[in-house]
Formats: sequence, structure tokens, C-alpha cells
Amino acid sequence: MIRRGGVVAGRLLVYVLIWAGLALLIAAAGIRFYWGEITVGQMLLNLVSVQLDGGGGPIVWMGILGIGVVPLLLTAGIALWQNVRRRQGGDTPPRRPRWIVRVVPTVLVAGVVVGGSTAFATTVGVGDYLRAGNSAYDLGDYYVEPTVTSDEHKRNLVLIYLESGEATLADDQLFEKDAFAPLQEVTRDSDGWQSVEDLQQYEGGGWTMAGLTATQCGVPLKGLGSAADSGALNELGGNVGTYLGGTTCLGDVLGEHGYTSVFLGGANASFAAKDAFLGTHGYSEIKDLSDWRAAGEPEKNFRGDWGLSDGRLMAHAKDEVDALHAEAERTGRPFNLSVLTLDTHEPVHIFDYCTVDTENVVTSAFFCSMTQVAGFVAHLEAQGYLEDTAVVIMGDHLKHMSAGDAFHEQLDHHDNRTIFNRVWVPGEDRNSALRPRVDQLNMYPTILEAAGLGLQDRAAGLGVSAFSTEVPEGSAQAMAPELYTELLESRSSQFYAEAWAGGDAAR
Repeated sequence: MIRRGGVVAGRLLVYVLIWAGLALLIAAAGIRFYWGEITVGQMLLNLVSVQLDGGGGPIVWMGILGIGVVPLLLTAGIALWQNVRRRQGGDTPPRRPRWIVRVVPTVLVAGVVVGGSTAFATTVGVGDYLRAGNSAYDLGDYYVEPTVTSDEHKRNLVLIYLESGEATLADDQLFEKDAFAPLQEVTRDSDGWQSVEDLQQYEGGGWTMAGLTATQCGVPLKGLGSAADSGALNELGGNVGTYLGGTTCLGDVLGEHGYTSVFLGGANASFAAKDAFLGTHGYSEIKDLSDWRAAGEPEKNFRGDWGLSDGRLMAHAKDEVDALHAEAERTGRPFNLSVLTLDTHEPVHIFDYCTVDTENVVTSAFFCSMTQVAGFVAHLEAQGYLEDTAVVIMGDHLKHMSAGDAFHEQLDHHDNRTIFNRVWVPGEDRNSALRPRVDQLNMYPTILEAAGLGLQDRAAGLGVSAFSTEVPEGSAQAMAPELYTELLESRSSQFYAEAWAGGDAAR
């Protein structure tokens, strides 16, 4: 009886291992196809905040079926086949040598388990995650709490994030046409617009929420897993009602100086917890997919996987900026309007305002999205808002290069992939160039200064304003490149425990 129980338990263990190996293998294949290689932090942060409606719904369903159902069915099928073989062969034992009967299945099971585990670990960067835990660096030693020294020149702010807005796509020698041409036409250097030359994606970034928190908080985005080694994590109790509440971000600083902050996005703001982040950090109004549906937008203006088209989003943005500007003039209270596009999220969707005139449809989709954003910028100029309103336009991250995405030939081995950006500051000295080759973390103090707020040491978070040609000694930005990379990749357990707990992350 005991022996029989051991045999049954052993078989169950084998089937569990087969199921786990298949699930990990399919998960790795799916992640690589839709997102390419990601980080453990990115996986954990997005896994807990997926949305079936307006948050990549079809991908979520495919994940449920591919990772949850298919491995289970395959394992059940293998178990059933094995059971039938045992029953059919009960009176006629196989003539194969006994070692083959035992070794071959063992090798096959081990291959599935090891192969699935290895594929998943390399896809989500488990090795990098473990190495980061051994780093001697901690972000808390370099984090700078933003200190505003003056707000007498504060002005309105419009902040536009371009989904996958990689500047490399402006190279018409690599691509069929300059995808950013419409936007560049209305943001010319000769008219006073500026840009950070070769704006870099920070090491470890590469998705929308990472881009938002980098440019609005000045820190790399890492989840609670980074705080696992800290005793402070135990105080959280697994229930965190804020999003990086222990850090001071753009909306917090602006709120302290009288700003009204509003966010517009076409997708579901609950996806990846954008609403929690924005609500934690000073945004009083967040308009997303549910608002556009409630406003009566017809279904033709939505894409089923994400949400409202950029064409209609920019139309709403025009109405919003008109209302905010009028209110600011009436009350003297400045505003911050932040907008996030989505047409360029692959797989791209072609709306009726877009003419496909390129062999690769993605190029046309980018061009059409930029045309909609350019129309909004033209509206700002036509209404005279550029006289008292700063504008910062930038990609949220580089274009994803997953197995299913376009432009592998052009981008896989490109040695200088950078993020598109344009900056308008009323009355700014056009003879002073922005500091080149900074990363996204430096955009946080840059945006604050564009809004007219003076900063002590011109620093905030880990960044130093790109308007400054000098970097303070002891700043993270003064570190040697390889050491700065190690700092950004470090687990920084205590820092993130306090950041997520809502305590003071600066020490």
C-alpha cells in the first residue's frame, strides 16, 4: 500500500513538473513575441494590473489560454496517453531494455522542465535581478528631494508622451519616410523649439509606466520585489494604497505651487496602475477610456485592444486645454495638462484619418499619429497659448522590439537608438543648448524648470536639469557610466520599501 502510494505520488510529481515546464516555456515564447526581453520588475508590476478592457485585452486572453489552459490540457493528454499505454501493455510487457524505458522519459521530462525554466529566466532577466541584489549601491544615497527656490516665473505646462516615440524612426535613410515629419514641421528650431540631442532611455526602462515615473519622479521603476530584503516591507502588509507614495514627483511639486494637473489617455487608466500613480501624485482629474465612452464616442473611434484613437484624443485635448487656459487666466492658477498617445502601440490599428502609403503599415501609423499631435501643437500656437505655456513632447520609451514587432532589420543592431523630444519654453534663451545624451531621469528637473520653477542645484530625483551645462559633484549624473548603470540596476531594498510604503525615500 505504501509502495503504491509512493508510485502515485511520483507520477503526480512528474506531471506537475511537465505542466510547470510547459507553462514556463509558453510564457517565455509569448513574452518574447509581444514584448521581447523584459525585466522581473516589469513583469511583476504589469502582472497585477492587467485589464481586459482597454489594457491589451486580447493579449490577456491569449495569456490565460496559452499559459493557464494549454499546458494543463497537454499535461492531461500525456497522463491519459501514459495510462492507456500501461493498461494496453499490462499482459504484454515491452521488449525494450528496462533502462531505456526508465531513462528516456526521465530525460524528456527533465528537458521540458529545464528548457522551460531557462527560457523563462532569460526572457525576464532573472539573472540580472539576482545580481542586482548583490550591488553595494543604493539609490537612497543619491536621491535628491526637489527643493523649489523660486516660482515667480511659473507658467502653464503641457506634457505630451508619444507611445513608442523613438527618434530613430525620423531617419528616412533607414525607413520609408520620416515618421516625425508632421511634428517637426510645427516644432522647428528656427521658431524657438529645442530638444535634448540623443535623449537616452534609462538602463532598465523600456515600457510606459517606467517612462512616466522616470520623467516625473526621477527614479527607475521597480516594484515591491526590490524591497524584499528590507524589514520595512513587512510593515506594508501587502496592501499599498499609493503608488511610490514615498517619492516626490512632478504632480506633487506642481500641486504645492498652485497647479491644477489633468491627465488624458485613450486607454484604460487602470492598466499598469497609471490611475494609482497619477492620483497619488497630484493629478486631480484623470480622463481615460471610460470617460470617452461616456462622452458618446462611436465605436469606430476605438481600437479593441487599447482604446480611443489619437485623432479623437487630440480633439478632446484641444477642448481641455481651452478650458484649462481660460480657468488659469480667470484665477491665476496655472495648469499641467499631460497627454499619452496610443496609435503607435503595436500591433498598430489604422483609423479612417490615416492613409497607408508605405509598404510597412507601422511607418504610416507613426506618421498619422504625429500628424494628430502636430494638429494639437498648431492649436496651441493659433490660440496664443505658447506665449505663457511651456510644452514638452517626448516618447515614453524606445520602440519595442519583440519577435512580432516591425523594423528588426533597421533597429536590432543600431548603435544609437534615442527618444524623440521637443521642448518649448516661452522667452527662453535660444542660444543655450540643452545638455545632450542625458537619460529620462534627467527630464524630471528639466520639466520643472521648463514650467518656470527654480530648483536647488537644478536637481530632482537622480536627475539634473538638461538646461544646466554643469552637473553637481556627488550627483548620480557625475558617476562613471558603468557605475551609474550599476546604481540604476541595484535592488536598493530600503529605498524602494520606503518609496512604496509612503515614507520618506530620501535619507
